Amino acid sequence: MVEEAASAPLGTQATTPRRKGRAAGLELVDLGSESPNPPRLCSGIDELDRVCGGGFVPGSAILVGGDPGIGKSTLLLQAMAKLASDSARVIYVSGEEAIDQVRRRAKRLGLSESPIALASETSLNSILDGLKSEQPSVVVIDSIQTLWSDQLTAAPGTVAQVRACAQELVRFAKKRNCTVLLVGHVTKDGQIAGPRVVEHMVDAVLYFEGERSHQFRILRAVKNRFGPTDEIGVFEMGDTGLRPISNPSALFLDGRGDAASGSVVFAGMEGTRPLLCEIQALVAPAAFGTPRRAVVGWDGGRMAMVLAVLESRCGIDLSKRDIFLNVAGGLKINEPAADLAVAAAIVSSALDVPLPSKGVVYGEISLSGDVRPVGRSESRLKEAAKLGFDQAIAPNASDDERAPIRVNSVATAYELVQGLHAMAGE
Repeated sequence: MVEEAASAPLGTQATTPRRKGRAAGLELVDLGSESPNPPRLCSGIDELDRVCGGGFVPGSAILVGGDPGIGKSTLLLQAMAKLASDSARVIYVSGEEAIDQVRRRAKRLGLSESPIALASETSLNSILDGLKSEQPSVVVIDSIQTLWSDQLTAAPGTVAQVRACAQELVRFAKKRNCTVLLVGHVTKDGQIAGPRVVEHMVDAVLYFEGERSHQFRILRAVKNRFGPTDEIGVFEMGDTGLRPISNPSALFLDGRGDAASGSVVFAGMEGTRPLLCEIQALVAPAAFGTPRRAVVGWDGGRMAMVLAVLESRCGIDLSKRDIFLNVAGGLKINEPAADLAVAAAIVSSALDVPLPSKGVVYGEISLSGDVRPVGRSESRLKEAAKLGFDQAIAPNASDDERAPIRVNSVATAYELVQGLHAMAGE
């Protein structure tokens, strides 16, 4: 027989008599006082450390989400192997796979000799008791949806269980100065499954993106209390795991053939890193009464705005044509600087006029048809010059004598269309 203390139901608190006397006051500090930078645990994977802001911060909780089979467990196992090799105490707790399955994956990745402590457990109390006795530096929970607490009668994976388990693990991370990485499932919309309050409790939220048919994977930070929130890390999936890509622009442009109509190279920015990618557009006659609008890798609402500007401000009739837009390589673009590149790709396909193969395009289009300047133009042009491009179509503010390549400035979308009409006439 084992004695267990009866716990009060969640949501109720035992009433305790209020102590007499003066309560302890707040400890106030000056806002301008110096604070040391938090220490970092470098995983040895440059792209992962970049997204995290320079490495893992002790005492932080990080939520990693992504589609099933995208490579979340593979990336974390590779990172934990490097940390364990650097004398860090690492514990990997798997709630979905048996220990033998994790061992087989580690053997396939060439990490079977790494000093990682493995466990297969779904009970939150058992996990916390084991972690308190082991005192690890880094803990991986794969995944948070499989854990359950005996304080609740709800099934594992429900909103109440996910919230309660995440709260206890975050409290453990802060109290023991341990880095906790939580793997989270995603819904059909790509969001973390369960309550959004889990994203508010953790210190960083990382999304692992990519198409399973492509070998490219992108790790994107959408929340980070210890670093930037607009950085991305690019990986390539291979037989031996994920390989970080130090020059993603060359990777996304690899295999690009000769100049064809509807193909444009966009000079974008992802955080502090310039990134060049190919935007493809196809304009074809509508086979049915209602024309189709299909977008992959970009915002469909923003493409509708660009089409409206081209029709109303530039005189291009696209109402009876199907339009397909694709960002090559499975990349997803969020910045409005891609407006001009999308417009150039659509007009190029509609007129069947290819743009220069060694040119890049970037700029934001307003509803009035004006091309607005965008930030970090110098970095975009330097990245284009490094990859062999010799000209760019950009807003007027980018026309600088110090630019490493020739800049063809456009003030309005109408000027872009007129230039393509002139090329078609030639």
